[in-house]
Amino acid sequence: MKNKFYITTPIYYVNAKPHIGHAYTTIAADVLARFRKSRGEEVYFLTGTDEHGLNIQKKAEDAKKDPQTFVDEISQEFKDYWKKLNIKYDHFIRTTDEKHKSSVQKALQTLYDKGAIYKGEYEGYYCVACEQFKSEKDLIDGRCPDHDIVVEKVKEECYLLKMSGEAQKKIIEKIKSDEFRIAPHKYKKEILSFLESQELRDVSISRKNVSWGVTLPFDKEHTTYVWADAFLNYLTGLGWDGDANFFQSSAFPLREQSSRNSSKPSFLKFWPADVQLIGKDILRVHATIWPIMLLHLGIELPKMIFVHGHILSRGRKMSKTLGNAISIDEMLEKFGADGTRYLLMSAGTFGEDVDMTMERMIEKYNADLANGLGNLISRTVKLISNSKFQIPNQVQNPNDKISDFIEKIELNGALNYIWKIIRQDDKYIEENKPWELVKSNEDKFKEVMQKLASDLDFISDLLVLFMPETAKKIKKALEEKKTDVLFPRIK
Repeated sequence: MKNKFYITTPIYYVNAKPHIGHAYTTIAADVLARFRKSRGEEVYFLTGTDEHGLNIQKKAEDAKKDPQTFVDEISQEFKDYWKKLNIKYDHFIRTTDEKHKSSVQKALQTLYDKGAIYKGEYEGYYCVACEQFKSEKDLIDGRCPDHDIVVEKVKEECYLLKMSGEAQKKIIEKIKSDEFRIAPHKYKKEILSFLESQELRDVSISRKNVSWGVTLPFDKEHTTYVWADAFLNYLTGLGWDGDANFFQSSAFPLREQSSRNSSKPSFLKFWPADVQLIGKDILRVHATIWPIMLLHLGIELPKMIFVHGHILSRGRKMSKTLGNAISIDEMLEKFGADGTRYLLMSAGTFGEDVDMTMERMIEKYNADLANGLGNLISRTVKLISNSKFQIPNQVQNPNDKISDFIEKIELNGALNYIWKIIRQDDKYIEENKPWELVKSNEDKFKEVMQKLASDLDFISDLLVLFMPETAKKIKKALEEKKTDVLFPRIK
């Protein structure tokens, strides 16, 4: 029986074109999915776009387009960029998909029938950019801290999801025991501190005056609040039709009895999610509303939510709303797909904020790729180009060397390990001077070049998760004993 691995990114809000914050999360998910596939696991990697809500409705109006046309265009941009960045997802879900919408309605009807959703009134400060209600203590001078815009005070009829009481206690217990794991640990501490310091308020799951959304099945005057709609993508993206009964083993005997390779539906085969990657600004809703919805539905919680920090630019959050985002186009043009993947994944500890500027990225590209890896490939291939010896068979399993880093989602740690080998090989070349050995000591020359060629072959196996095209090019260069410049210096 194969192990299964289900990984998700957030679905990205289509109020504007993708930026490198979106690419950062999605490339990380791609690396983790490739790693699990390389170990023979059955992997499902889900990403997609979140396409409803007041913000989208307003953006479409501003663009003089109907909302569906507007979201179609931007959702396609996400797909186009993921293709350019060599991201191999298994499914791209859109919340405007008819199957998703009907599944959301079925799930909400279940919650309503159970009494987990009730009609009431909500009053609070609403940030249109976040599509979230904020408490007064969340604000800075009456403004949303994430988007630096004045929030609206809203009081309206809506349907509310029950959040407090037994549901809140269960979430706290599951987080404490790591049954519902929040990582890195500092985010677990943060969310527990929040949950244990106050009783959760019931949250609005509908808006009455927003037309662009999924209509509530039990009240046609209301559309589903964007978060309640969006969270369910993690299940509908597996093919779930909204029927919570399927998750009870008594209702569906195949759940526990059949193998991963059986014909049972993907939502039973892959759920619960093994890793859900999110940015820290959406931790609170992912650690409260999302699991509480699942508890009310009687569905098992995800195994882990892994939280990463923001991409900063000179200390400020990089954001399309603030207008300081580096474009994916600019990175692709300067660095290519693999260079972009490398620079984002090596930018800092995955889980912490990372600070990036174009100047620093050019400097790192030149140091690590042009002068580091590129130079090692060029020197090694040039020195062996006239030799007759064969590259020795690789005996090291690359997964054994970096699996600890990737299991812990320490992606920059894995890359640091690879670049340590590159630096050691550069030092080895300088110490052994193979360009002199070729004239004076053929046996020693052969020994030195076999080590360097073997190391490059090994490096290509390690890099395939992060830089798949570069890994292929290294293999080809060694086989053909010739290479073009892989990473030209950038000025």
